[in-house]
Parts: sequence; C-alpha cells; structure tokens
Amino acid sequence: MKNNRADIGTKDDVKLMVDTFYGKVNSDTLLSSVFNDHSKVNWDTHLPKMYDFWNTLLFADGNYKGSPFEKHIGLPVDRQHFKHWMEIFCQNIDEHFIGEVAEQTKLRAKSIAWTFESKLDYLKNQ
Repeated sequence: MKNNRADIGTKDDVKLMVDTFYGKVNSDTLLSSVFNDHSKVNWDTHLPKMYDFWNTLLFADGNYKGSPFEKHIGLPVDRQHFKHWMEIFCQNIDEHFIGEVAEQTKLRAKSIAWTFESKLDYLKNQ
C-alpha cells in the first residue's frame, strides 16, 4: 500500500492540521467540555489564531501576535488533560503527515504542553 502522506510544508497543511485536530477535540469527552462549556470558545475566531500560531512557529511568518499562556490560566485542566491533548495531537499529525516538519511539530507541541502544564501547576500551588 502506498503512503500518500507528505510533510507539513504550506499554510494549507497547517490549516488541515489545525482543523482536523480541533475536530477531534470537539468530539472528545474529556477535552470538548474545557473548550466549549468552560471557555465557550468562538471557533470562528479561535481557528484562524491557531493557523497563525502554528504558521509562525513552523514557518516564522510572524502573523501570530499574542501571549497564549495567559488564556489558559484558570482552566479546569490537569496532567490527564495535557497527556490526552498530546495523544490526540500526535495521532492527528501521524494520520495526515510524515516527515521532518511533522516530527518537529510534535516536539514543539510537547514542549508547549509541558511548559503550560508546569506553569499552571505552579500557579495552582502558590
């Protein structure tokens, strides 16, 4: 069987990555309530921000402006949420892409998740 996956290389690839990932998050019993019930995310504005965020991280296009950590303070999340988020994220990448940028994207996501989890844990224990 031929593998038709390619590496992440364009803004359209990033859009596919973000859209399919958040589609999975929205149907996930653990994570969907954090986004939809607690945070009441407006997906029409959130998804374009995520496109810019990942395009800036992966391709240094500089369109993302902001401080993403602050928006996560006070969310009802713990280690289980971050672990599950990463599982879905990596599975989604592997489902759609293969290559160096795809692997770097997973590593960056793991680093971000670890940093956010550590900072949130620190703030909860202040």
